[in-house]
Amino acid sequence: MIYLALSILFSSGLFIIFKLFGVYKIDALKAIVVNYLVALTFGFLNANRTFSVAEIIDQNWFFGAVILGAMFVSVFFVMAKTSQVNGVSVASVASKMSVVIPVFFGVFLYNETVTMLKISGIVIALIAVYLASVKNDNVFKGKSNLLFPALLFIGSGFIDTFLKYIETNYVLKEDVSIFSGTLFGIAAIFGIVILVLKSIKKPEAFGVKNIIAGIVLGVPNYYSIIFLIKALQVEGFESSTLFTLNNVGIVIFSTIIGVILFKEKLTSKNILGIILAILGIVMVTFAS
Repeated sequence: MIYLALSILFSSGLFIIFKLFGVYKIDALKAIVVNYLVALTFGFLNANRTFSVAEIIDQNWFFGAVILGAMFVSVFFVMAKTSQVNGVSVASVASKMSVVIPVFFGVFLYNETVTMLKISGIVIALIAVYLASVKNDNVFKGKSNLLFPALLFIGSGFIDTFLKYIETNYVLKEDVSIFSGTLFGIAAIFGIVILVLKSIKKPEAFGVKNIIAGIVLGVPNYYSIIFLIKALQVEGFESSTLFTLNNVGIVIFSTIIGVILFKEKLTSKNILGIILAILGIVMVTFAS
């Protein structure tokens, strides 16, 4: 449980940092590219053994890391587009409710347990995520363009599901840091390509504050993935349970931090969502 708790802690920290990006006018794309480079460095420095670049390319998980790296950047852009077209609340709900995808595949791919208590807990958790995230009564009402929310839902769910698949079948415990470093390095390459293409159209300085912001973001981003992978590797801890607890835990902790640090207001739906989230966590935990 310690790895899961740490994953929730560091993942929630990312939301706080992104919130501060708006306050300090940080260029998110530039900071995210730097963040990937920082996470890459941490991954390789924390490796448990020596290795070479040629050896990484020959690993069975390398192609999977390429796909995940591309997805990391793609889902980020879809998230940004969803926020712009459909609103922040829609982006938040679509992203967090994607937990249903890895839960579904966890049950059918890995023969994880299915009980009425567990199913009920997951359903309650999904409802809780929605209620805790929504900030108004008209989240999806009047929104004709559901393409981006749908892509965000599928993309976020795909990342969690594929990460579990690669970790289960190809990544050795001693190679977690190398795998995660490679994953972030590939994401950085895709991000750099996008930055170069943007700079050709509109050249501009990179900005020292964007570099600092990227460094601050990179450390918790690295550890959020590391601890999630380590939690997935714990025997007897089913992925359907873990992803439910992880997502709901992030919602609860991020909401509490938002209230304490940023004085965000909670609606009656948000409060009900937090209460249901706790109930859902208890049910899923005792059903496993």
